[in-house]
Amino acid sequence: MPDVQKIDAQNGDATEGQNGACNTAVPGSYLENNSGRPDQTACSLPQGLSVTELMEAVNGVSKMSIAHEIVVNQDFHMEEMDLSPDSLESKIKETMHNAFWDHLREQLTATPPDYTYVLQLLKEIKEILLSLLLPRQSRLKSQIEEVMDVELLKQEADHGALDVSHLSTYILSMMTMLCAPVRDEEVQKLESIADPVQLLREIFHVLGLMKMDMVNFTIQSIRPHLQEHSIQYERAKFQELLQRMPNFLDHTTKWLSQAAAEVVTPPPPSCDPPEQIISSPADETMKGNAIISPSMVLNQGYMNLLHWDPDNEEFPETVMMDRTRLQEIQFQLNQLTILASVLLVTNSYCGPKLPSSPQFVDRLKQIIKVLLEGNQSRLNEALLSISDQVLQEIQQALTDLNLPALSKDNVASLSGQIHSVAKEDNCVRSIIDQRIRLFLKGCLIRGVQPSLRDLPGGITAIEEELAEMGQRFSCLILHNQQVFGPYYADILKKVLFSPQESEVSMDST
Repeated sequence: MPDVQKIDAQNGDATEGQNGACNTAVPGSYLENNSGRPDQTACSLPQGLSVTELMEAVNGVSKMSIAHEIVVNQDFHMEEMDLSPDSLESKIKETMHNAFWDHLREQLTATPPDYTYVLQLLKEIKEILLSLLLPRQSRLKSQIEEVMDVELLKQEADHGALDVSHLSTYILSMMTMLCAPVRDEEVQKLESIADPVQLLREIFHVLGLMKMDMVNFTIQSIRPHLQEHSIQYERAKFQELLQRMPNFLDHTTKWLSQAAAEVVTPPPPSCDPPEQIISSPADETMKGNAIISPSMVLNQGYMNLLHWDPDNEEFPETVMMDRTRLQEIQFQLNQLTILASVLLVTNSYCGPKLPSSPQFVDRLKQIIKVLLEGNQSRLNEALLSISDQVLQEIQQALTDLNLPALSKDNVASLSGQIHSVAKEDNCVRSIIDQRIRLFLKGCLIRGVQPSLRDLPGGITAIEEELAEMGQRFSCLILHNQQVFGPYYADILKKVLFSPQESEVSMDST
């Protein structure tokens, strides 16, 4: 998920960028591939870029990525960086911080005291306090600038008259006034610290957390404004990037060309649906159409992103910012395919009463979800556990209803069918996968609610889960299409139409 960015407020170190703002990483995006290594192909960076041009491009990508993340991810926020105590980075940071604060203590206990480090700290604390103010708090701003005037403090230090204790008390009073309610307890604890060096260290730490709170408040405040203008902003930033790197749509062009080829020559169905899966009207309306339109190609391209090979680094540039989210949807789709497949083969052995009980179906769903969670890579093992648990639930439910238990043959057959769902070419699993993808494509074409009203057979038991996934997927794709639609139109003109047909055909869509 990409829903959290982290800053370092550990050990009194509020990580800052060049402008004093919290340092944010560029969301998993144009600059890194899925493995976390710099991706030489993902960006297609031209060799002729100067260092300045490259930095400007990176800065543009960073701004666009963060704005996009704020708009599409309602849970996006900053949080404290949590390093493992045993990690090398944590040990190095701890050593360096301890060395700094130990040296500060030596300076203050020297005769006469050396205030070099203290002055630097007070300057940074002043900047943080000012950054926590709202525009209307002009009086507080003037007061902080007066009390913590750097030149005045330097003169006091030169004359040995700098009162660190008094300044710390003033800083605490400002922190009490400016902190969010969630930080009240942490600020109050600072008042009991008598050691001046330890107090400054803890002040700096809590100020880092307060600064993070202000960043999150700012994110929430600007989200409505960004949502209103995000389409134009992202498109403008992408255009700037495209001007610096003219080949930045190469992977997008290849992606849409492949989708067009698939629409023209759709692959044959993997197998005929088993008897348990009833066809729906949506199956017929979604089948091949003699007229190939740009929207059909684009929707096919979006659907192809849900079974993207992770080793294929030629991910379309226009959806790179959403790659992690699309991978999450792809994982969710795979989980729901297994869930619906198991439910389907289970219901065929339960008779008419159990499958018609919402409580029984919901209990099975919860059991299967729990056993599948975190075990997608060990699907065979998970299905063994699921089989045992499902059989226990069925036998118990039949007993409660005074119905005969499953025979040994049925138990063995049901167990075998559940185990076989682990095979990717399993017919039930293949059809369920096709039906879920059919539903998702319907969400793009007709919307989520109309697609829910016309669910293909075999997946009605997971309607609630499908509604959530369909809404998430369609919203993501709609935003992408609104931002990059003009670029897609230009590419599809060349892919689908002759030069004479291009303008007329695209205008008609």
